[in-house]
Amino acid sequence: MPQSRDVKKVVLAYSGGLDTSVILHWIRETYGAEVVAFTADIGQGEEVQVAKEKALATGAVAAYAVDLQREFVEDFVFPVLRAGGKYETDYLLGTSFARPLIAKHMIAVAEREGADAVAHGATGKGNDQVRFELTAYALKPDVKVIAPWREWDLKGREDCIAYAHQHGIDPGVTREKPYSMDANMFHISYEGGVLEDPWNEPPPGMWRLTTDPEAAPDTPQVVEVAFEHGNPVGIDGERLDPVALLSRANAIAGAHGVGRVDLVENRFVGMKSRGCYETPGGTLLFEAHKALEQLTLDREVRRLRDELLPRYTTAVYNGFWYAPEREALQKLFDDIQRPVTGVARLKLYKGGVTVLGRKSPNSLYRQDVVTFEEDHVYDQADADGFIKLNALRLRIASQLAAEPVAAAGDPVDGG
Repeated sequence: MPQSRDVKKVVLAYSGGLDTSVILHWIRETYGAEVVAFTADIGQGEEVQVAKEKALATGAVAAYAVDLQREFVEDFVFPVLRAGGKYETDYLLGTSFARPLIAKHMIAVAEREGADAVAHGATGKGNDQVRFELTAYALKPDVKVIAPWREWDLKGREDCIAYAHQHGIDPGVTREKPYSMDANMFHISYEGGVLEDPWNEPPPGMWRLTTDPEAAPDTPQVVEVAFEHGNPVGIDGERLDPVALLSRANAIAGAHGVGRVDLVENRFVGMKSRGCYETPGGTLLFEAHKALEQLTLDREVRRLRDELLPRYTTAVYNGFWYAPEREALQKLFDDIQRPVTGVARLKLYKGGVTVLGRKSPNSLYRQDVVTFEEDHVYDQADADGFIKLNALRLRIASQLAAEPVAAAGDPVDGG
């Protein structure tokens, strides 16, 4: 049960789904507080307006639906792309960095509405509770947070469905299709229900952004992606604003079945979970960006970034978007990205992405140096000393190993 009922107005992160609809009614009933619903439009489509209407119908005193698409792409998608961020090598972090954006604007609405608290529908087992609350406390240290899944006596989805029917709330979910979805313009995540068993194949028809690779076109598509200082700025020679560019990338890559990931990841709270993600445009942009980095980044600079990258991706995944370590790493990575300007050419085919070429005015690649043909800029004899110096420790170790080993107690010559 709630530790304190001294709350008069609450801003709720509201999606219009089962959990947050039940939570809206439960807060009103349990706390006797007014509820202001906040829905962030980060590209999930027409459901944003539907959510606003449903919030008011479910008892919210006010409902905000705020278009955050451009901010989402410019200030969250692109920074992680510039960093080259993937959590545990596979997950492009689409939900992880969406939560801080939502929480940031929840706090702004709470200030505007004079609310006492903010609330969310994240469970006590997951990462999202941490992401919402770390952001809330970072931006408003004295804020109160209501997390019903840590307070009420509802035990799971079945209880929520029963509660919704009992109180005349449209659950928006069926027992036959109980997995949950979270969508934004960068990706869709799927978890729960039949997906909880990692041996189960995702149900047919689950994926929404990508064509089944087996049914994708039999003809490959070649795509060119242009970058400036690590940011994608154009596709196939057309310069596009960030939202239009990501939408175009999603459409192109999704048609070829690119961007599906099925993984078991390590949650911050300590357990493993199975999640399915589809990130078509993000996958295309990530591979294009990586190809261009190969051409433009100094070896040791890139190695330094790659050594630090797990610290960055873990910070983002765990909800520390507004923490000083993430911000410091972002500044470093953004500085590293200054030469990453140029074009990458890729082929999309049946779920795969293949790099065909890349070019840049800042290329560190020198054909006249690397060529196997005759050249006048590299003296191959220099390699002899280079190899011998690098082999020195190996030779010494080998010589030592070949010498007789002194028995314990044998005298050792000394001065």
